[in-house]
Amino acid sequence: MTTTLHPDPQPPQASRAERLPLSPLLALATAAFIAILTEALPAGVLPEMAAGLSVSEAAAGQTLTVYAVATGVSAIPVMAATAAWPRRRLLLAAGLVFAAANLVTAVSASYALTMGFRLAAGVAAAVVWAELVAYARRLAPPHLQGRAIALTMAGVPLALSLGIPLGTFLGEWIGWRATFGLVAAVSALLMIWIRASVPESPGSRPGAREPILAALRLPGVVPVLFTVAAYVLAHNILYTYIATFLAANGMDAHRESVLMVFGLASVASIVVTGAMVDRRLRRLTIASSVLFLVAAAILTALAHEPVPLFLAVVLWGLGWGGVPTLLQTAVNDAGGDRGQALLVTTWNTSMAAGGAVGGVLLSLLGPASFPWGVLALMVPVAVVVIAAKRHGFPVRRPETEA
Repeated sequence: MTTTLHPDPQPPQASRAERLPLSPLLALATAAFIAILTEALPAGVLPEMAAGLSVSEAAAGQTLTVYAVATGVSAIPVMAATAAWPRRRLLLAAGLVFAAANLVTAVSASYALTMGFRLAAGVAAAVVWAELVAYARRLAPPHLQGRAIALTMAGVPLALSLGIPLGTFLGEWIGWRATFGLVAAVSALLMIWIRASVPESPGSRPGAREPILAALRLPGVVPVLFTVAAYVLAHNILYTYIATFLAANGMDAHRESVLMVFGLASVASIVVTGAMVDRRLRRLTIASSVLFLVAAAILTALAHEPVPLFLAVVLWGLGWGGVPTLLQTAVNDAGGDRGQALLVTTWNTSMAAGGAVGGVLLSLLGPASFPWGVLALMVPVAVVVIAAKRHGFPVRRPETEA
């Protein structure tokens, strides 16, 4: 492992050797859940939100864009500027921003004010994504670090598969403003949980700081970041326009079922990944790439048939669900906290680009081009993952070596 931005505290040896500390890890998973829910909730209540802010739905949709762009752009400078901060204090500050941003969204009638706080929430999300994996690794014994990361990152697919549909339901039942107010309240409760259960960890000494971009020179970091960029871009091209793709293939009536099956398969993937990532990181990453490739191949020709469609969705979900854990683990093995900051930037930039690239494909080639775009991106991913057997996705992870 490379030198990280801040030292690891030494928890009691018995705890490190015997079991995972569930309460702090679940608190971190809830932070991931809140970060995703805060980002994506406007998509489920977009018409109502647009009416409440007196703007078009296209303008209201930019509340998602500004959040994702802020997360990607701010990750490196924010983590460099706060490297000396105590890490729990940094997480608590992010939780405070989430609570404030959701509260302002719940009560504001000003589009500009709402966008300003959404931008601030995106910066807070950059802090959360940069800290979650580092904290999970510090809290767990070396032989359980992959499992700790999987538990922490479980908040992501749970938010996408359960949180967003629940938020949409609540928006229809109690109103979109009350729903954002509820998320603000949960964010405040999360701060109490983090303060009570997550141990403090010191930041780095000023003289110990190393340039984050220097991590690009470390063996394995570039292959992992390429995999992140191409895989996340491929996923978001298809996921962002899944409704359009289904409608073009006469499968619009199955939209809710498709999203539910995808979410359930993703959760199953998280469970399997968590159980095996510490010893099977390379094999799981290869399997994930192949599953998404096969799913895309099926969708190129058989998306108009229900059985092949749902088979492809299951394979896609099984491939995608473990990706956050796999790539977060790989980049931390290769580049430590500096690699993690680079991953946050790469991940969120690719998420934002997915909508743009998908829009270009839709305009020029139509929705049938989406799975072909996935294939064009995922073939190089599979090649890079298989080739990076010494660095990036090694046969044996550094923590598991004798």
